[in-house]
Amino acid sequence: MTGTIVIAATPTPNGDLHVGHMAGPYLAGDVYARYLRADGRPVTYTTCTDDSQSYMISTARTHGTTPAELCATSTARIRRSVEAMGVSLAPLPPVDDAYRRTVLDFVTTLYREGRFELRTVRMPYARNAGVHLFDGLVKGECPACLAESCGGSCEGCGHPNHFDDLGDPRSVLDPADPVTSREVTVLVLPAESYREELTAYYAARESTWRQHSRQLIREILARPLPEIPITVPSPGWGIEAPFAETPGQILYPWIEAMPASIYSTWKAAGEPEGPVDLSWRAESGNRLVYFHGFDNVYSWGMLDLVMLLAHGGRYITPDANVCNEFYELENEKFSTSRNHLIRGADLVAEVPRDLVRFYLALTCPEDQRANFTREGLDRVTAQRLRGPWNALADRVEAAVAQPGEELKVTDDGRRRAAVIVERFRLCYDLTSFSLTRAADGIVTQLGRLLTAERAEPGDLLLEVRTLLACAAPILIDVAAEAEAAGVELTLGTGAETIDAFLLPRLPEDVR
Repeated sequence: MTGTIVIAATPTPNGDLHVGHMAGPYLAGDVYARYLRADGRPVTYTTCTDDSQSYMISTARTHGTTPAELCATSTARIRRSVEAMGVSLAPLPPVDDAYRRTVLDFVTTLYREGRFELRTVRMPYARNAGVHLFDGLVKGECPACLAESCGGSCEGCGHPNHFDDLGDPRSVLDPADPVTSREVTVLVLPAESYREELTAYYAARESTWRQHSRQLIREILARPLPEIPITVPSPGWGIEAPFAETPGQILYPWIEAMPASIYSTWKAAGEPEGPVDLSWRAESGNRLVYFHGFDNVYSWGMLDLVMLLAHGGRYITPDANVCNEFYELENEKFSTSRNHLIRGADLVAEVPRDLVRFYLALTCPEDQRANFTREGLDRVTAQRLRGPWNALADRVEAAVAQPGEELKVTDDGRRRAAVIVERFRLCYDLTSFSLTRAADGIVTQLGRLLTAERAEPGDLLLEVRTLLACAAPILIDVAAEAEAAGVELTLGTGAETIDAFLLPRLPEDVR
């Protein structure tokens, strides 16, 4: 059976996931996957830790540990946070020999087909340490916006940079270590070779890209497209490159994302017989959707697309890239190094999970930066969700003479229920996906159901059940409680009768 593969950006295991991460791709991907399941559509929601990233080296140095130890402890914390927030990702797969075989098979196929080219380039070089610097090992001036940027791409403007593009490069590992530049011969994949395919791809999917991300793609296309590194000099961490022309080098960490996603999809399916990449092949008929942040628009939206296109039609390509902006804490960027953060697992240990998920959905940074405050969480959820929700539970209880009793539904009740479903579908479908509007839709329907006159209890219960089904991708615990009590949460609205039920209440106090 064909279905949808939903991929959340692969998390780098150099720390736990904080609320800023959760309010971005992980909650959004979870809500979309839950919506598809509720609509009867098969879905696999998965990701894989991004163990090879150079940030593992720099963070491990800061914490006085090794990349391997940091990876192990951070992966365990990421798993805990994902589970605590109720994100329905498949279990994070191990980064093991099977993972590495998948990555190597993916890139060596391209190597044998002659897709890579040798280039002699200049790269920043830390003189005292004797290492070439790239990505998280180097900082300098972004050539596109002049802000400080790490190597690879600029977190601020999103533009890529490779090799010696950064101005005034400095070593992250040791800012006092003089940085020069040295020549090195690496393999690259010229993105310019795929300009025509890229242009057609973006034109066909323009309606699924949010404005800021769409503008960045246009800016990148307006310039010569970058040459994507395939190998880089080894910093002592990563997958060894198997190519004779680049001895002692590793695979550039960012090119692992697609084979990593293929591998995690295979693991999520239970390691079925046959090729690991079978569900990603074009003939599978599967749909592919990515959820990630604006700072990954280049990598997930272009670099990874080129990696798929280079296989010459072998693989599906994403129907959509749903991208979020930055989520701030008390009007400052979340920062692990400064301990300016709130971990998702810690927050849901204090506040009922449905309230947290609702507030993150309502305030998530879809089109511009947004701000998280604990005071806002407590106030907004009490006033806009918990109070009205529990008042509606009181109204349902007053209308229900006997739970389980069969009640008639009128044509008008079915019509209103159908309108509710349609409004939420517009929030969950890809061309207009919006957690903010979905959360606001919950508030709107609560207010309407609390004040509207209802002659038929069956009509009220059908609309309440419909709202509960539409809110279920966000309010997962109250939905699960209703289902456990026998309430069938369906997006269908054509029932002529409905069995009376009581609406579960949202908790009044912290856990």
